[in-house]
Amino acid sequence: MDGDKRGTRRAPTPSKTHPSGALEGVRVLDLTRLAPGPYCTMLLADMGAEVIVVGGGLGSLPIPALARGKRFITLDLKSSDGRRAFEGLARQSDVLIEGYRPGVMSRLGLDYESLRELSPRLIYCALTGYGQSGPLMQEAGHDLNYAGLSGALGTFGPVSGVPSFPLNLLADFAGGSLFATIGILSALYMRQYTGLGQYIDAAMVDGCISMMAMHYPDWGKPVLLDRGDGLVAGTAPFYRCYRCEDGRFIAVGALERRFFEKLWSGLGYPQPPPNHMDRSTWASMTERFAATFATRPRDTWAAVFMGRDACVTPVLDPDEALSHPHNRGRHPDLSRERVPVVPILSDARNPTRQIDLKDQTRNVLEDFGLWTNALAETAVRPSNVTGLRWPPL
Repeated sequence: MDGDKRGTRRAPTPSKTHPSGALEGVRVLDLTRLAPGPYCTMLLADMGAEVIVVGGGLGSLPIPALARGKRFITLDLKSSDGRRAFEGLARQSDVLIEGYRPGVMSRLGLDYESLRELSPRLIYCALTGYGQSGPLMQEAGHDLNYAGLSGALGTFGPVSGVPSFPLNLLADFAGGSLFATIGILSALYMRQYTGLGQYIDAAMVDGCISMMAMHYPDWGKPVLLDRGDGLVAGTAPFYRCYRCEDGRFIAVGALERRFFEKLWSGLGYPQPPPNHMDRSTWASMTERFAATFATRPRDTWAAVFMGRDACVTPVLDPDEALSHPHNRGRHPDLSRERVPVVPILSDARNPTRQIDLKDQTRNVLEDFGLWTNALAETAVRPSNVTGLRWPPL
């Protein structure tokens, strides 16, 4: 019997290596402007997708570091000509991603329900902080707020101190960009079987909540008693950072027994090592480790532990990280302006993609057969789009 008639789904026929990446042939319209959306679409571009950033009016502010592999156009989505051109692009696209508060795209007549009528195959991703439902859906916020609402921020920082946070990496990039990317890739995969697109409600709070899966059950228990107090929270002497003689820091992650034994011997302490999981010893052990690490410069300690399997490494600043032999060895072109295309897929080629912030409205719309002279009057001038930097001041 035919597989479809039995109700089973056929897997796509394997194809040869994509010359331009795994997402070759996928077209993405990007209406986002703050970091989570542009980073998501940079990842999609890195995978080979064609990304068209629609600026103007409600459009995006180019973040140069996240602009590689993208083309930028300007459209006034409040004008009939601009909206008509955008609808034409949507008909010929696979994915749309926007980051506005719920209701904004509906008021323009460009929400998912409206665009689905034009293209049932369109995958529509709304990437917001609080999501499309709930009491806070219309509230303003940034990474700090979303991480705070998820409970993640409440676990960071010194015991009894003010919560600290890892830049805007947690909610914006991990909880937002990465989860939106996962949703888009999942929807593209499902479309191979259904032939239809779908709506993705990607909320940064949700992403942070998902990432707390291991830590919620531990809260209040010895492994995570309180903010900054736990096995991987900063109080364990074998899982924290120490200041070295030169004022720089060393990261110690000797969590398992075998690593702790290598740490103990590397510090020159007498054998045998104590039971490192005995919390009653942590305060005195921390003092001892701190005094020892303060006797030598950071890089000297890094050299001492190199190859020992003790999970001891230097804490690098961004410039040091960009020039570190390991990072440079894996990614020779690594620079402030260019992070690598990751993860590395063995059967997908990722060609070098350049950053070009020039306004390409006419060229792009002509490519799609959508340019009209009327658009020249309604488009936002290129000078309003190019040369902008993050953050917008």
